[in-house]
Amino acid sequence: MRRRLAPVLALGALAPLIACGGASGEERDRGPSGPGTTAPTVAVPADEDGRIAVDPDDAAPAAAPRARTIVTGLDTPWSIAFLPSGDALVSERGGRIVRISRRTHRKRTVMRVPGVSQEGESGLLGLAVSPTYRRDRWVYAYLTTRRDNRVVRFRLGGRPRPILTGLTAAPIHDGGRIAFGPDRRLYVGTGDAGDTTLSQDRASRNGKILRIAANGRIPSDNPIEGSPIWSLGHRNVQGLAFDRSGHLWASEFGQNERDEINLVRKGRNYGWPVVEGRGSTQGGRFVNPEVTWSTAEASPSGIAIVGRRLYAAGLRGERLWQVPLRGASTGAPRALFRGRFGRLRAVTAAPDGSLWVATSNRDGRGDVRDGDDRILRITGLPR
Repeated sequence: MRRRLAPVLALGALAPLIACGGASGEERDRGPSGPGTTAPTVAVPADEDGRIAVDPDDAAPAAAPRARTIVTGLDTPWSIAFLPSGDALVSERGGRIVRISRRTHRKRTVMRVPGVSQEGESGLLGLAVSPTYRRDRWVYAYLTTRRDNRVVRFRLGGRPRPILTGLTAAPIHDGGRIAFGPDRRLYVGTGDAGDTTLSQDRASRNGKILRIAANGRIPSDNPIEGSPIWSLGHRNVQGLAFDRSGHLWASEFGQNERDEINLVRKGRNYGWPVVEGRGSTQGGRFVNPEVTWSTAEASPSGIAIVGRRLYAAGLRGERLWQVPLRGASTGAPRALFRGRFGRLRAVTAAPDGSLWVATSNRDGRGDVRDGDDRILRITGLPR
């Protein structure tokens, strides 16, 4: 975690930077990359423009993952969640939920979530399916209203019922990823909403990872009695995934210097805004990330784990990162599909062992390509 010396900016001071795509936004598309040493990477073969040299749809070496477009014509997809049937639900930031058939990959609208307010990075964001869906039919969503960010649950086509409300919303840093853990608790990644003071404020739920029961109640074994806070000191968490040992991993946007992958432990503090990236833990007060990248290489949003590897979708970096997991530590990351499909927002492990990856080229920060936004199915993954 690199110690930060720059003054803290309030949301009002950030507004001009947001309007011109400056470095303090979610993905800093035109901002400078920061100094420091990047974690070593092993790049796939690329041409002079940095694009992948072998079309992933063509025959490829056995060790090379392959990508195939299976869905086109989506509008800024944000999250992918699988139903027990193998069909997938996809959220679009404007409020629509699309269902994709596991067999035909045809899409159809199954719900328009009422009350969604979309501005900047906010809107309908994360989705999660109840671990007991066959019995209760609950689907969970993280969304922005005119008053707040909140988590709701509903049966497809039914009325959303709030289970967590009052999260500060803003045009930037809304977090939004939700995931059920092996303990059947719901974990919620939030952002600092452009107010960096919130991340270290234990009275605020922003800049945190939260843990609640499936009905919204606060578990008695959370680290702070009566609080949903599981960890703090985060800037903007947009990826959550559990490995086979039950470890929780999270992706986090840095500001000007380092993006992060963190191993998240109960009650720990991950440093923002005092520090960014790796650095002094101040005698154990803060936890260092396991992986960092320069901001130009990643802007990591969704993450997923298949076997012993974590995959992180890169927005500004326009690549899929593959990170070996070695228990509670990591190996050297490898960049996949560099520049091939544009901005990548969501990545989810499918029931058949493949990955489904959603692009985000229609979010106002990308170059729209024919068929965007799309979902890619990635196969040939190492185990």
